Amino acid sequence: MSMQQNDNQNGLEVAVIGMSCRFPGARNVLEFWENLKNGKDCISFFTDEQLRQSGIEKELIDNPDYVRAKGIIGDAEMFEPSFFGYTPTEAALMDPQIRVFHECVWTALEDAGYDPKTYLRPIGLYAGSSNNIAWNARTLLSDMEIDEFSKSMLSDKDLIAQLVAYKLNLTGPVYTVQAACATSLAAIHLACQSLIGGECDMALAGGVSITVPEQQGYLYYENMHESPDGRNRAFDADARGTVFSNGAGVAVLKMLEDAIADGDHIYAVIKGSAVTNDGSRKTGFTAPSPQGQAEVIKAALKVADVEPESIGYLEAHGTATPIGDPIEIEALKMAFQSKDKGFCQIGSVKTNIGHLDAAAGIAGFIKTVLTLKNRQIPPSLHYNEANPRIDFENSPFRVARHLHSWNREIPFRAGVSSFGIGGTNSHIILEEPPKWYGMNPEKKKRQTAQSLSCYRPKQSLL
Repeated sequence: MSMQQNDNQNGLEVAVIGMSCRFPGARNVLEFWENLKNGKDCISFFTDEQLRQSGIEKELIDNPDYVRAKGIIGDAEMFEPSFFGYTPTEAALMDPQIRVFHECVWTALEDAGYDPKTYLRPIGLYAGSSNNIAWNARTLLSDMEIDEFSKSMLSDKDLIAQLVAYKLNLTGPVYTVQAACATSLAAIHLACQSLIGGECDMALAGGVSITVPEQQGYLYYENMHESPDGRNRAFDADARGTVFSNGAGVAVLKMLEDAIADGDHIYAVIKGSAVTNDGSRKTGFTAPSPQGQAEVIKAALKVADVEPESIGYLEAHGTATPIGDPIEIEALKMAFQSKDKGFCQIGSVKTNIGHLDAAAGIAGFIKTVLTLKNRQIPPSLHYNEANPRIDFENSPFRVARHLHSWNREIPFRAGVSSFGIGGTNSHIILEEPPKWYGMNPEKKKRQTAQSLSCYRPKQSLL
């Protein structure tokens, strides 16, 4: 069957053919979806003993403003170096973010059904991570017998994409991306542009943010961006901030026409994407701009060539700050410019797993892809009453409070937002796969028996 069977396709669509994640409470995509649809808050809260074992000073533990909460992946220190061709010493010095990202890229390719070492066409990689200052200092001060250049290289977040590409033989465009909280969604946008431009046949995109020790909290400061109780209450009247967490995620992308021709499993379709910047049109460098956010959403809708009224779900940035949430809703209203009310449900994955910084965008993206795949909108947590500065009643949006099935006949479409400190804004429009594709067995990959193997149990490197 050809692309012409769907009048909504223009040949520029990108298919999501594989995914992997390591999020708080979820070792993989299946566990992540179970947590989402069951409305599970995956933030961990630590005891005095756990904090002491992590090296947190008693004075800080006893501080009434110390919040003992963080979203953790639980095994950030575990890695099998030989599988990726590293020595134990190299792996021990490597930033845990880079180690985990190696694993996520490999798992995502497995999910897509491809081995990069035997795939003959170029694969691109767009990836980003967070600053890990404490780990960098620890690495450089280490007395392990390895040269200073190698120490620096193994802990340099700007080399994360290049290190993975070298070990997995990725020969397409390889870029390390940095756009603060918008990093991983911007990486997906760049990967799409690379595919559309014919620079590679397949592309991987994602991000990671991991700080160690995992079991540590943070000191709460009033009127800042972190939550006083470790809960993210996006859009709620009691929203006071977010909680930062560890996590990583990767998506495997291919042009939709190619994915159909190759018989790939298609999770969802990227209809359009955009990245913009606020410029100076805001009150300060760290402040959000409703105009800037509205512009990137409009741009993505234009690229996707779809009407705002066709969007059934919106995965918001949703940092749960008293000012940021109202600005985001105002920007969405400016972008949609619709008189229709309540047709688009809205939510934020940060209410489940916290804010993943450089990996925040890929978390929202994977959640939304799974929402489309399963035709179910999971609840956004900790929402009881709207922020008084938000008028949901006279807007196209309503917060998703319960698991909701999508039963309408029109294609299920969704938007994903991710906004970075400093003003870089990203937005992606997604659509469920063409229904006829799943009904066409001759387009499926030929089923063959395969021998399976796994690498040795991972070892602790901390």
